[in-house]
Amino acid sequence: MRCFRSGHAVLSLLFAIPALAQTQQMPRDYRGVQIIVPGIFVTPVPNAPFSATIDILSHENLPDGSVNTRTTSAHIARSSSGRIYNERRQLVPTSFKGEPPLLSAHIYDPSSRLSIFYNPYERLARETILAQPPAAPANAVPSRTPVNDPYFKQEDIGTQPLGGLTLTGIRKSHTIPATMSGTGHDIVIVDEYWYSPDLSIYMIIKHNDPRTGEQIVAVSNVVRHEPDASVFAVPPTYKVVDETPPAE
Repeated sequence: MRCFRSGHAVLSLLFAIPALAQTQQMPRDYRGVQIIVPGIFVTPVPNAPFSATIDILSHENLPDGSVNTRTTSAHIARSSSGRIYNERRQLVPTSFKGEPPLLSAHIYDPSSRLSIFYNPYERLARETILAQPPAAPANAVPSRTPVNDPYFKQEDIGTQPLGGLTLTGIRKSHTIPATMSGTGHDIVIVDEYWYSPDLSIYMIIKHNDPRTGEQIVAVSNVVRHEPDASVFAVPPTYKVVDETPPAE
């Protein structure tokens, strides 16, 4: 099994790994269609093995009024021990056939804190023993709404079923006043996060900014069995380089 990502904008299907969502470090709010499109933050929790597909759809509003639509697909995996696998692949036009080109892949083992990134361009696998688990990338999980800020709102939006799982939803709204939006009227940026307590990951992330466009990240084809061990192995044709800083 391998995982993907996509084109003109490179998306980074989340290579990160602290504890459960409730204790994760919360990143800053999503600020619109960007060069890096976040994917799914896979927590390295034990006893919840699975593999799945990630689909990312980006509708970017262009200055001439047209919409640039790009997409990609990827796979993620987690073993019973909590080890995770994730990829980055190019965002590509919807007319693209086949798998989007692989940009890099990430393997992380929480028991040893061994983090490995490899890519097909250098044919290198860079290994690092981390001092602590990596923090969640920006926009991987909801950031905390500022207290007593009238322009921010966070609300629970209930539950929904998805492939035998029950997801819990959070909607975050950020209003940009007309005097600051550049459009002459208020703009409301909305982010939705749908979380699976069973898998300890967000299954759906939606971002909408009327000025820049909409992006949707969704997990599908979930198989709740132990992935093949080869998923978490560096391809044999890659040179392994240890980049762990020397102990002081």
